[in-house]
Amino acid sequence: MQNARDTFYVTLRDRLAAVNPARSIVLRGVTRPGVLVEENELASATVPVNAFCLHWTGLGVDAQGALPLATMTCEISYATDGDSGNGGMDRGRLLSAMDAELVVAVSAAPQSATKMNYVGAAGGSGLAPVAMGTNVFWGDATFGAAVVNRERLERVATVEVFCYQEAGEL
Repeated sequence: MQNARDTFYVTLRDRLAAVNPARSIVLRGVTRPGVLVEENELASATVPVNAFCLHWTGLGVDAQGALPLATMTCEISYATDGDSGNGGMDRGRLLSAMDAELVVAVSAAPQSATKMNYVGAAGGSGLAPVAMGTNVFWGDATFGAAVVNRERLERVATVEVFCYQEAGEL
């Protein structure tokens, strides 16, 4: 299922970067698109603002078919403090802009991608990811309520992600 998670993340990251190239974050001195996977980063007490943070929360496997079908739940949390030049009074507009970016990225056709194995490509090895034999596909995002947390406005959206487990895949 890790290959499916990685494929969904890379697809979402690339789509979000195309929708809003200016949305970026700096992690460990490196500027990159404003999307991260919580389990792949160093533990931190701070929640990034103006970025999308993916967290895998649910897993179900239906082993009835020729290939097991995995259903995973991806929570995508994001928050904004607003623009300091506006005294944070625009945080509702900025959260709405992030909502719209996520809708475009998740709902853009196709809502699928060829499942890739990124193991050899990790860590700047220079190796390209390897295409696998099945696809990863997903539904539309379901948005939770906006939550006020002091000066911050936060939201969590969920996306159901599906994939077939191929022979030999963990």
